[in-house]
Amino acid sequence: MPQTVAELIGLLDLAQAAENVFIGDDGDFEGRFQQRVFGGQVLAQALMAAYRTVPADRLAHSLGAHFLRAGQVGIPISYAVELTRDGGSFSTRRVVASQNGREIFSMISSFHVPEVGLNHADLPPGPVTPPEDCPPLAEVLGARSQREVEAWRREWGVLDVRFASDTSALSAAGRSDAAMKVWVRVASELPADEKLHQAILAYASDLTLLAVSTVPHPVDFGGPDMQVASIDHSMWFHRPARADQWTLYDQVSPSASAGLGFSFGRMFSGDTLVASCAQEGLIRMIRA
Repeated sequence: MPQTVAELIGLLDLAQAAENVFIGDDGDFEGRFQQRVFGGQVLAQALMAAYRTVPADRLAHSLGAHFLRAGQVGIPISYAVELTRDGGSFSTRRVVASQNGREIFSMISSFHVPEVGLNHADLPPGPVTPPEDCPPLAEVLGARSQREVEAWRREWGVLDVRFASDTSALSAAGRSDAAMKVWVRVASELPADEKLHQAILAYASDLTLLAVSTVPHPVDFGGPDMQVASIDHSMWFHRPARADQWTLYDQVSPSASAGLGFSFGRMFSGDTLVASCAQEGLIRMIRA
């Protein structure tokens, strides 16, 4: 994972290879231990590729993606953008990501000219411990899993992720509630570019969402006994937000079955709901 803001911005600054085709870095940063490219990275790069073809007055309001194959470390990723439609106030783009000629990811995204309209939103859940009083998520997961704390810190990289709460204690009482709250922000200031902030929120949205589906169960998420992978991911951007300010990521999993976990989450900046996400992924137990 990128360890600095400069690396993160560089990861999202795609090179143009041909008309509507862009090349993204594979994210092979020094000290990384992942055997495959992080799904949130591909999601964020695909959004930035789509933005390169959209009229400047339009902002993303929704995207739906499928992860088709694991991305390989060390191989640049090609993003081909199909200009599906440009209407009076909406644009639609389809993005296909490939490595060595093999599709690894596809996404449909929609962009909209901001306008005045009806307005309401959920309030954030409460009470929630402030981020300054919450432990780093790396420390919590280091104590709960077989992976060292430092490995988890490298996993988050430039993102500052704090653990607010989860419902794991309820499972001991026989309840199946599956929920987790984390605080997340980029560790230092970012440029004032709303498109960049959206991409980084998309990047962060994939970090913990699937893991919520395992909260009620006595398993080590991503450990040697479990095969995990994001399968699909949807996201809706409701209001502007800064990824370098604290965002509360409120996540729940209403169902896990047949080796699949389903979760959805809401992102709050202060009292404002700024984005929503949903994801299904593989949580396959591979050993007794």
